[in-house]
Amino acid sequence: MTQSRPGTALITGASSGIGAIYAERLARRGYDLILVARNRDRLEALATQLSEETERHIEVLVADLSNKADLARVEERLRTDANISLLLNNAGVGATQPLLESNVDKLEELLTLNVNVLMRLAYAVVPGFVARGGGTLINIASIVAIAPEVLNGVYGGSKAFVLAFSQSLRHELADKGVSVQVVLPGATATEFWSVAGTPLEHLPDSIVMSASDMVDAALSGLDQGEFVTIPALPEIADLNAYEAARQKLMPNLSLSAPAARYRK
Repeated sequence: MTQSRPGTALITGASSGIGAIYAERLARRGYDLILVARNRDRLEALATQLSEETERHIEVLVADLSNKADLARVEERLRTDANISLLLNNAGVGATQPLLESNVDKLEELLTLNVNVLMRLAYAVVPGFVARGGGTLINIASIVAIAPEVLNGVYGGSKAFVLAFSQSLRHELADKGVSVQVVLPGATATEFWSVAGTPLEHLPDSIVMSASDMVDAALSGLDQGEFVTIPALPEIADLNAYEAARQKLMPNLSLSAPAARYRK
């Protein structure tokens, strides 16, 4: 019996770091790839390497996702390519400076990429997944989604959106054959830190995970059917307790009368 191929994975932010490692791992799992990023030279070098090593079909799609025309091209590909079975929303930028030291225009650009672009790409691909009865959506968030005090609050807010958006999609698509995973990495050894304003060497070694270990843990979580994967979290029971507490709140968040403590 011939085993069916897993299809094509489209990866944003694929030219380096987490995205490039996901590309290598998914190609070795049998996926063809569409690599999306701004840096053509890096993308083409990665595509050549992976096609030689894995014999998978690797396509380069050069795009600046903050540019509306480029974003529209990627959206159109997601809408029309029935071979795409996995979308990895990895592209994003960070910020580590306090609010009072930040450039608000740069923070607006951050929100565009981390929130608007991720949302639009998900909306472009999901209808096709539903029509075909299956597909996988992986959104890369961050631990700051649940610990916004750790870094810049706008960055934390953008990743809280990714978590909430993923939760809503998972609920909405539960009976439609679409898998949704949201990954919350901690500090990871990539170019993220220098771009965000805090060189990696300023962080304690004890909190920094290699990008390879992070991706391998995230893929293990995907294989285990996890919705939320926090690669560094030692005890899954702690995450389950956090979710159970959230679920306990939900029935009482909207009632016809104020709570007794607010009434005199």
